[in-house]
Amino acid sequence: MIRHTVDPRPTHLSPEDLAALREDLHEQLRFRREQLRRLARPVVPRAGAAHGPQTAAQIEVRAELAASARMVLADVEAALRRLAEGSYGVCHLCRRPVDRERLAIVPQARYCARCQQVKEAAR
Repeated sequence: MIRHTVDPRPTHLSPEDLAALREDLHEQLRFRREQLRRLARPVVPRAGAAHGPQTAAQIEVRAELAASARMVLADVEAALRRLAEGSYGVCHLCRRPVDRERLAIVPQARYCARCQQVKEAAR
């Protein structure tokens, strides 16, 4: 029986593609780290705004934003590790290459568009 395997190396990405995607990931890394630093600071009321403690809703929104930023940060860090290991751009489920266009939009993507849709539909 002949077994077909997919080469895990993302040969569909040129060195230039990889360099641009690496830079995008580093920019995301910087942005998310700064976002988390800002969210960790106490809210300072704007001039003319009513002074008082943060409302429960404000605290909840900041907590949700921070949780989302931490998740994206973890995804970006994982993508940078895959880049360093040479496995970047390969779908974690089907092992096929993730489209260059998808990576340009979501450089930390772990799944090809098809597998991402399947995962989301299963929720």
